Amino acid sequence: MSAARIEVVAGKLQQARNIIAKGCEKCPTNEDIWIEAVGLNNVQTGKLIIAEAVRHIPSSVRLWLQAIKLETDIESKKRVTRKAIDIIPHSVKLWKEAVNLEDDPENAKILLARATELIPLSTELWLALARLETYENAKKILNKAQNTIKTSYEIWVAAARLEEQQGNDPDRVIVNACRRLQQNGGMLTREQWLAEAEKSEKDGGTKTAKAIIKAVLDQDLEEENKESAWINDAENAISHECFECAREIYAYGLKIFPKNEVLWKKAISIEKLHGNSESLQIILEKAVEACPQAEVIWLMYAKEKKNLGDIQGARDILERSFSHNPNSEEIWLAAVKLEYNNNENDRARALLKVARQEANTERIWTKSITFERQFNNTDIALQLVNDALLLFPKYDKFWMMKGQIYEDLGKIEQARETYQMGTKSVPKSFPLWILLSKLEENTNRIVIARGVLDRARLACPQTPELWVESVKLELRANNINQAKSNMAKALQECSTSGLVWSEAVWMEPRSQRKTRSADALRKCEDDPYILTTVARMMWNERKISKAKIWFQRAIKSNPDIGDTWAWYYKFSLQHESVEAQQSLILECVAAEPLHGVVWPTVSKNIQNFRLSIEEILKKVAEKIS
Repeated sequence: MSAARIEVVAGKLQQARNIIAKGCEKCPTNEDIWIEAVGLNNVQTGKLIIAEAVRHIPSSVRLWLQAIKLETDIESKKRVTRKAIDIIPHSVKLWKEAVNLEDDPENAKILLARATELIPLSTELWLALARLETYENAKKILNKAQNTIKTSYEIWVAAARLEEQQGNDPDRVIVNACRRLQQNGGMLTREQWLAEAEKSEKDGGTKTAKAIIKAVLDQDLEEENKESAWINDAENAISHECFECAREIYAYGLKIFPKNEVLWKKAISIEKLHGNSESLQIILEKAVEACPQAEVIWLMYAKEKKNLGDIQGARDILERSFSHNPNSEEIWLAAVKLEYNNNENDRARALLKVARQEANTERIWTKSITFERQFNNTDIALQLVNDALLLFPKYDKFWMMKGQIYEDLGKIEQARETYQMGTKSVPKSFPLWILLSKLEENTNRIVIARGVLDRARLACPQTPELWVESVKLELRANNINQAKSNMAKALQECSTSGLVWSEAVWMEPRSQRKTRSADALRKCEDDPYILTTVARMMWNERKISKAKIWFQRAIKSNPDIGDTWAWYYKFSLQHESVEAQQSLILECVAAEPLHGVVWPTVSKNIQNFRLSIEEILKKVAEKIS
């Protein structure tokens, strides 16, 4: 064979044929050499060669299939196939070839009936025969097959599919299958059954898939492992896009553990991502009925109603949730937000009043004060913040809000006094110290502002934000040497802070920034601030593709930092398509960032409280520099 192939490569086809002919004489019982000879000759010569081959090796299925392939008309193919079957009656491949050559289903059925008599242990032939028969006959055939091949799960699955196609419930068939297969040693493992369920779903057999899951989901599992195993099973099914299997796994799990919030949330997630609004609302209703104390599920339900434009429906759901969770801060705030976003300000105010009495938490008081500030009800806001401080004197945000109200009113002395009292009451609150320092700086009392930050660093050691503010204070005052001195100390005390390192990089001359950023990455390689700084450096150097990679790394490291999103969006506006910009906006909205250096100054500004995340993103992108 190798010698013949060398001649073929050399373009000497006749020489190759002569060599392979000698090979057939020398090795007449070798299948491969006959097949090689056929391939080197034309069809007519090939037929003569294959006829000689089957005389030497009449039991070779492979040679007979080659002989069938060489025939050009159906009748000749049938004739050769029949001859082959006469010689090798127990070949499944030959019987399948014979069936495939038949156009008439009745003839095919006759052939398959004979085939199953001769080869009763071939699952493939039984299934092929059943597929050609009527429902009643197919049932009989599959029953006979089950009794003949007692370890074949495929026959049982086919029987279940048959029932499903007739509109019947296949559950009983699968239950019987498990029992019989167990008795006869043909039971599949749990994982194999689940794979079979996924296969059934992909083939259109949804009911059969569900029947398999119900029958085997408990198999080989300890009680304490069931929840985690089922979640893993469902996630595997989802990864294979078998959503009906995943739904059934969670449905089964919730029958066993009807109060399990984790399973309910997973089931809700499937409908949210892969179902429709109707299916999502159905599962949400079932979930809140089963777990009435699950605040998160009530909130999801109300949000779904709101997203559909059914504001009254959202109100009704939140009202129902109050009866089960009367002191829930989250539900109270969700109810307030619903009214606020729909300009029902009187409703929102009334809800906040009741919430302060019922739940009485720092966040509810914070929301109440912010609400009144937004509508310029300064006196009411001031009264609320004073009341809040009586209840929560250690909550730093109330001191900050009170000071900011006084600043807005131009009452600088009262603001100063408030911040000072706040730093005494909550000395570990660095934002309070920074507000006091900025107040002094804004009134041209730089020395006092510097002293405030010095005291702050003693009260809150190793706080990057305080060190960065100390550096920036000196830079704004044009005290460059003092700023550098502060930065050196900051890098010693906060050596792994990306915020500090980021500021250090920008303080360097352009030629030194690359070296400085390399030092920073060694100290805090996954910090979003330093990753964003590196991205901006790449952007400045016009290395656009690299800049994009670094921006994406920064986002991935911590999607909660709004400044990173804003810088990336600003970059995208200059260098990416409108579609890419819109995609970035959607990702940012989904991430719901809350923190950063500039982001909170925009998102928490009283004038911006009605802005969406997209609008905040655009404002921050305009502001950063």
